[in-house]
Amino acid sequence: MRRAPSVLLAAILAILLLMAPGRALAFFFGGVTIKDEKEMGQKFDTTIRAKLPVIDDPEVHLYVSGLVSRLVATLPPQPYSFTSTVILNNAMNAFAVPGGYIYVLTGLIMNFSSEEELAGVIGHELAHVTQRHVASRLERAQFTTFGSLLLALAGIALGGPGGGALAVGAMGAGQSAMLNYSRMDETEADQIGLQYICRAGINPSGMVEAFKKLRQKSRMQGSAIPTYLSTHPAIGDRITGLSARIQHLPAHIRNARTDNSRFLRVQTLLWARYGDSDAAMHRFSKNDGLSLMGRGIVQSRRNNIPLAKRYFDEAIRLAPNDPLVLREAGAFHYRKGDLSRSRALLTKALSIAPRDYMASFYYGRLLEEDGQHAGAIDCYRDVLRFVPKESEVHDAYALSLSRLGRNGEAYIHMTLGAIYRGDKKKAEQYIAKTRTLCRTSSEKQQLQRLENVYSEYKTLWKR
Repeated sequence: MRRAPSVLLAAILAILLLMAPGRALAFFFGGVTIKDEKEMGQKFDTTIRAKLPVIDDPEVHLYVSGLVSRLVATLPPQPYSFTSTVILNNAMNAFAVPGGYIYVLTGLIMNFSSEEELAGVIGHELAHVTQRHVASRLERAQFTTFGSLLLALAGIALGGPGGGALAVGAMGAGQSAMLNYSRMDETEADQIGLQYICRAGINPSGMVEAFKKLRQKSRMQGSAIPTYLSTHPAIGDRITGLSARIQHLPAHIRNARTDNSRFLRVQTLLWARYGDSDAAMHRFSKNDGLSLMGRGIVQSRRNNIPLAKRYFDEAIRLAPNDPLVLREAGAFHYRKGDLSRSRALLTKALSIAPRDYMASFYYGRLLEEDGQHAGAIDCYRDVLRFVPKESEVHDAYALSLSRLGRNGEAYIHMTLGAIYRGDKKKAEQYIAKTRTLCRTSSEKQQLQRLENVYSEYKTLWKR
């Protein structure tokens, strides 16, 4: 899952090339409209979510979406709302596409030191969208199909040597050259992004520190440089220019203080779950509840159950009211079969953080284990309001429905689970069965919605 940056670029571009329909375009005679941007962004987002690992943990998702919302609140009126997604990948990158879709890779969060740095990169990417840099580049090139347009969009969004090479190969050097962010675009994104950060009350020096770290990381690892570092003017000049601008800002802006507690919680969780286990254990050297929780998660990954239990027990002792610690300990005890202990921990976690839909999911599974199928169904239905495309929840929901004899609805969610898991064969089998089972008006309405989802994903699979 922790792929090299160039592999991620290649994967996204190849996916879009294969999935995009061949519908002819004519908008270049009148420019890229807001409607075009929304359609491009929606199709791009559907493909990303279908083909790449997305982090739906509420601790991570709600934090990043909250930070994006904080920056978006400073923007002038926009023609669309903004949506953020966290992708599991170790590349230090973020990108945005038309229609208000923002993507943050886990490598960026895991390797930065503060929320200010993360906000600096997100602010830069937001500026590319609000200033319509992508749309203006697309308007300069003429595309004959929506497929070539989506491929170009991926090349712009992801940039770097990998993205550029694939875009050239697929579209030709002439078109590809027109699709790189210009020198003026990058400078404007720096300056406008800096304004958004300042208005949000975030220390602007984070943008400079973020660019410095990205430059250092690319030098050390020889990785593909993100778009905002690979374009002229030289990144050193841009860092110098930003630093000079910041020095002329009022003192209360330059000295703004940021609470990094939520950033550090999310960073701890990501390192514990997805980071190199030795590196993660080295990071979790403190004896606070969060660090001990991190050690417990790592030892659970290593299948060292006794040591993991010891770390979780100590984490709970030190942080008895931390809902994240309680949830992770509860999930650990559920997986190892101690359902009584799991129930106590998850109940307390949900009493403190009722919006934690991951804790609700595990609680639903506990109810299912106890034969309380109706209660489990209520939990799963609530979870799906937050993560409607999470296949594991649909699978669990289907099981509870089937045990109550609600087979039509069960097959609807079995089909959705297969669709969102990318299992084409199972999805085809399940939807055929679903069509024979749905008889009530409610089931037929749900079936119609399922047919729409199936049709959308079937197009992806065919291409």
